[in-house]
Amino acid sequence: MRLAADGCWVLLADIRREPLTGGEPTDDLIRGSGGACEYIAADVSVRADCDRLVTHAAARTGRLDVLVNNAALAGTHSEPLLGTEDRDFDAIMAVNLRGPFMLCRAAVRQMLSQPARDGSRGRIVNICSQHGMVGAPGHAAYAVSKAGLLQLTRQIAVEHGRDGVICNGVAPGKVVTGTPGDLSQDETTAAYARSRTPFARFGEPRDVAAAVAFLASDDATYISGATLMVDGGWMAY
Repeated sequence: MRLAADGCWVLLADIRREPLTGGEPTDDLIRGSGGACEYIAADVSVRADCDRLVTHAAARTGRLDVLVNNAALAGTHSEPLLGTEDRDFDAIMAVNLRGPFMLCRAAVRQMLSQPARDGSRGRIVNICSQHGMVGAPGHAAYAVSKAGLLQLTRQIAVEHGRDGVICNGVAPGKVVTGTPGDLSQDETTAAYARSRTPFARFGEPRDVAAAVAFLASDDATYISGATLMVDGGWMAY
């Protein structure tokens, strides 16, 4: 919704159109606010779907300016090391790391084929995590997947910076979403998160959206290979 409000035509992709938390689908909200978008059912763990998304976006608008990788899987698959089954590890890696890899690869190929604008052929923003930077007890596969995404972000920035491809990450802290895994919904985990967050409140989706919008804009032209913390100072504690 933030990117659409900033004037972007947005291609939304997910395995389901209806929000997990209920309410109106995002594409309806965007159109209702006067924005332009399209929804496509897609599974980022499937290479054909990743390629199709990039091809469709480029065909629809003539180029691909921004890719935001924000699909993630945790939930029942996210366990301590000894409780992580092979199927859990594979499921998390398929969505959290292999999916972004395939989308980034398809996006970079498209971006290299289009002319540069103000020195940039396109931007990638990967939604990373604090859990990819520190040990996260109880979430072995998830943490490893996010660490891999951080490295993928740096790798793309280094390999294709001279080609005009800008790649950065955003690492949210404790954000109130209402979805499964939202620490603010449990009294014990919420109290711990408050004790570890220097800022006076938890994060909100708009905080993450603002960081993504900045990195997707022309204002962030000389920033690449970086991960912007949106965590109220958690990692500085």
